[in-house]
Amino acid sequence: DIVVVVGHQAEAVKAALQDYELRFVIQEPQLGTGHAVQVAMPAVPAGAGTVMVLCGDAPLISGESISALQLLHERTGAAVTVQTIELPDGAHYGRVVRDESGQVAAVVQAKDSQDRPDLLAIREINTGAYCFDATFLLEALTKIPKSPVTGEIYLTDLIHIARQQGRGVEALVDPDWEALLGINSRAELAGATRTVKRRINERHMDQGVTLIDPEATYIESFVSIGQDTVIYPNVYLQGRTAIGKDCLIESSVKIVDSILEQKVHVKMGSVITQSRVGAGVDIGPCAHLRPLSDLRRGVHVGNFVEVKKSVLHEGVKAGHLTYLGDAEIGAGANVGAGTITCNYDGVHKHPTIIGEGAFIGSNTALVAPVTVGAGAYVGAGSTITEDVPPGQLGIARARQVNKARRVVDKKKK
Repeated sequence: DIVVVVGHQAEAVKAALQDYELRFVIQEPQLGTGHAVQVAMPAVPAGAGTVMVLCGDAPLISGESISALQLLHERTGAAVTVQTIELPDGAHYGRVVRDESGQVAAVVQAKDSQDRPDLLAIREINTGAYCFDATFLLEALTKIPKSPVTGEIYLTDLIHIARQQGRGVEALVDPDWEALLGINSRAELAGATRTVKRRINERHMDQGVTLIDPEATYIESFVSIGQDTVIYPNVYLQGRTAIGKDCLIESSVKIVDSILEQKVHVKMGSVITQSRVGAGVDIGPCAHLRPLSDLRRGVHVGNFVEVKKSVLHEGVKAGHLTYLGDAEIGAGANVGAGTITCNYDGVHKHPTIIGEGAFIGSNTALVAPVTVGAGAYVGAGSTITEDVPPGQLGIARARQVNKARRVVDKKKK
């Protein structure tokens, strides 16, 4: 049972988490972490034995870290179990103060300790993740004082309260410090992003993917990549993109929510969005596959070709400077340079059908709805407004006329 406390930009947070089974409570005004838990407790089931508190500004915490914290808490029966890490510099984080026996005595806020250099020198900091005995938590929350410096109610004061009551306080020093840092600035957000990017890239390399320059390769967490695929720098793989084995992705390529089968070659500067690409297809350079493009096995889509909501069957070739929208193109058809499907009449989109083995000459405009039959030819420079039957030649252009040129001497004598 997960309760999310929201306040600032609450609706945006709810929208971001709408796909998860959560319950939300509003903290208004925002008076600190202790106040946030006070607001949340009425939503916690009455029979709960343990309450875990996690901070929303530490998004990289792993399932392993959460499980380790819970296991220590259950094993020791402590009232409070706090997660800590050790940093070279404690920065603005709360410092963990231990007594002579090494037990946690308190967590002090950095902003409340500016006159205590001895406290600021402590390198062990509080990550903001806790497990609490639910009965202790419900009672102790009523005893937290407001900070005389900020006026906030700090959850860390529960450690002092537990110690006063003779209750157990445990701390788990987690070794994965990079994943547990809070994000409180754009610089810290960039640092967390670098950590995630590095770990994702290392995982793919461990699984047999070659990244020519991992520092300049951007792969989101839900992307899958097959073994022996090679990825050049400045590539962005986003959403739920799946790339097969033995593919080659050249520099400056962006692929979003798309499926590429094995041995696909995507050349420099191409963009692929919400599309499917069959085995052995080569794309680009500088090609654009817009949503719902479906390129079947062995298709060639060359430089400055744009495809939108179209099916290109096996072996289709469209080499240069072409727009194919709302089209279905039969196997083995050839689409010449400068061909466009005129699919939009100003109100509605219309389909273009090109049959198997058809040949479309360069600089052709296919005014949809229109069908070019299997094995048909269309002469270069044609504007096709009527169907071309299978096996026939369609030509729709003005007849060329050559006339004698009248020479006028423009020089004045």
